[in-house]
Amino acid sequence: MSPVETLLLFAFFYAGQDTAGSFTDPRDSAALESLRNEWQNTPPSWGASIDPCGTPWEGVACINSRVTALRLSTMGLKGKLGGDIGGLTELKSLDLSFNKDLTGSISPALGDLQNLSILILAGCGFSGSIPEQLGNLSNLSFLALNSNNFTGTIPPSLGKLSNLYWLDLADNQLTGSLPVSTSETPGLDLLLKAKHFHFNKNQLSGSISPKLFRSEMVLIHILFDGNKFSGNIPPTLGLVKTLEVLRLDRNSLTGTVPSDLNNLTNINELNLANNKLTGPLPNLTQMSSLNYVDLSNNSFDSSEAPEWFSNLQSLTTLIIEFGSMRGSVPQGVFSLPQIQQVKLKKNAFSDTFDMGDKVSEQLQLVDLQNNNISHFTLGSRYTKTLMLIGNPVCSTDVTLSNTNYCQVQDQPVKPYSTSLASCLSKSCSPDEKLSPRCECAYPFEGTLYFRAPSFRELSNVTLFHSLEMSLWKKLDLTPGSVSIQNPFFNVDDYLQMQLALFPSDGEYFNRSDIQRIGFDLSNQTYKPPPEFGPFYFIASPYGFAGTTKGTSISPGVIIGVAIGCAFLVLGLIGVGIYAIWQKKRAEKAIGLSRPFASWAPSGNDSGGAPQLKGARWFSYDELKKCTNNFSMGNEVGSGGYGKVYRGMLVDGQAVAIKRAQQGSMQGGLEFKTEIELLSRVHHKNLLGLVGFCFEQGEQMLVYEFMPNGTLRDSLSGLFGS
Repeated sequence: MSPVETLLLFAFFYAGQDTAGSFTDPRDSAALESLRNEWQNTPPSWGASIDPCGTPWEGVACINSRVTALRLSTMGLKGKLGGDIGGLTELKSLDLSFNKDLTGSISPALGDLQNLSILILAGCGFSGSIPEQLGNLSNLSFLALNSNNFTGTIPPSLGKLSNLYWLDLADNQLTGSLPVSTSETPGLDLLLKAKHFHFNKNQLSGSISPKLFRSEMVLIHILFDGNKFSGNIPPTLGLVKTLEVLRLDRNSLTGTVPSDLNNLTNINELNLANNKLTGPLPNLTQMSSLNYVDLSNNSFDSSEAPEWFSNLQSLTTLIIEFGSMRGSVPQGVFSLPQIQQVKLKKNAFSDTFDMGDKVSEQLQLVDLQNNNISHFTLGSRYTKTLMLIGNPVCSTDVTLSNTNYCQVQDQPVKPYSTSLASCLSKSCSPDEKLSPRCECAYPFEGTLYFRAPSFRELSNVTLFHSLEMSLWKKLDLTPGSVSIQNPFFNVDDYLQMQLALFPSDGEYFNRSDIQRIGFDLSNQTYKPPPEFGPFYFIASPYGFAGTTKGTSISPGVIIGVAIGCAFLVLGLIGVGIYAIWQKKRAEKAIGLSRPFASWAPSGNDSGGAPQLKGARWFSYDELKKCTNNFSMGNEVGSGGYGKVYRGMLVDGQAVAIKRAQQGSMQGGLEFKTEIELLSRVHHKNLLGLVGFCFEQGEQMLVYEFMPNGTLRDSLSGLFGS
């Protein structure tokens, strides 16, 4: 039966049968194949089978033959996100994070994925506007479009995403104002289930509408820093009692700070720095959970330090620089149990500065540069960093002027970094890195940003050890597989550090591990210790073991796919036929590895191994060795049948080996008959048969070697036999 007849037989047999099983729905197969053709550097398994669900393609997850998840974080993908993605209509999770070479506009067809609940395009190179069709994704709970190049305004249609929990549009080039609902259009004020508004580091402008915030909201993070917002801070912010982090810094906000903010009793970070705020310093007395406050670079009224300086028992960091405070610095702020840094430079503090006798053990830095302090009382003999340069006391007090207090001081304590001291002098190749376990490997690396940590002390070993432990535990790695280097506060006042994650076993992560870890970090499945607050991660490209850049598809395969789509049933059954073919190949390979096992006896001497007269069987490896791997230097003749090589057997006998080329091989029975015949023929003008090889798909005859003048005649006899 011919292969075509076999295909037709299978087609008729399976026609009308249920093919759901492990076979991929043809609509999803077509969509994935289109994506594969559109993208470069897809995983090697893409296209290795015609069944992405049954013979899984890496990063593709299926339920009941439908593709439900596409997780391809940090795969090095290149290309566009076109309309083909809209064909995966059962998709629930799409993660393409950290593929910087995915560029161009994203297709409005994303709005067709009605079942989508997770959409992560963080850290890519997408540009253009955010499609308003994303507002059609009624099941969406997680939307991360941060760290791209999106332009235009925030679509009001996002207000229709009533199930949205996470909305991150940070670090783009978005413009315009924040949309609020009207009688005709939706707005962000309708997102009553959202806990995260991350719009920082854009070019958003205009006033922040009081309508944006409502008492029914459950927001915990409002990050509007690094934009161009103007106007007043809306008093309705005080209605969102769940709020923990409020960053409005680095904008152009004006007016007074509304007293309603004092109602935010759960807030732990308040940053209003670098605006144009006026009026009195805000009253923060009720913010009992406050860890960090920064009110620097505004135009508040001149006043003495408020009482809350000394009353906020959770405060770790107090920053009011370039202000207009006067009078004495209250001693109580230095005795707060958690206080780490007090930064009050460029104010108008005067009189005597006295820290008191109950300075907190946590206090690492007091910066009072460029005030009007005229006297100083050391009191508790504080030994950490104190900066008084630029105050009158440094020029009038001779004993003080020569101390570090009145000198420019460097970073007092080196920030924490994961130590490799136990590795002594061990080194790795230039492409590898040394892990904390002192093993050379290829780590998954990137930059980790914490947008609102509750601390500013960067030498705390215990704190950073807790971060390392949470990373290897929650990312399912092994102890000693996490390295943190160079933590510092950048120009955005984010805690930035380099993160390296090492494989638990071997030198490389596999693609599934990278996809999993990338998703856990981009989807916020990983939660850091609470002191570190909200974070985001931008991964570096990862070089997989044996990576070959790009994938290609031949015209023949393209034609084959087209035919498979036209004849759906035949295409699905093709997997089964392929398995049968592979089985026959395996059986054939076994037969070739046992030369005459397939020649079954038939009741006489014609079956089984050939009946030989003095000739013997040689293994392929024996003949390969004695001809120096069939080298050209050992070649002594050639013809239509193949080539002849000179060889030396282990017993010292010289032989001539006639090796058949692929197109001139005989059938097994014919080759057996020839061997039996030649072993019986003896003539003075013919070379004697020494033996044969029938192994690993080879047919070779081994003759006596005649080095003298009759060699040409003998070779003629070889090729004529």
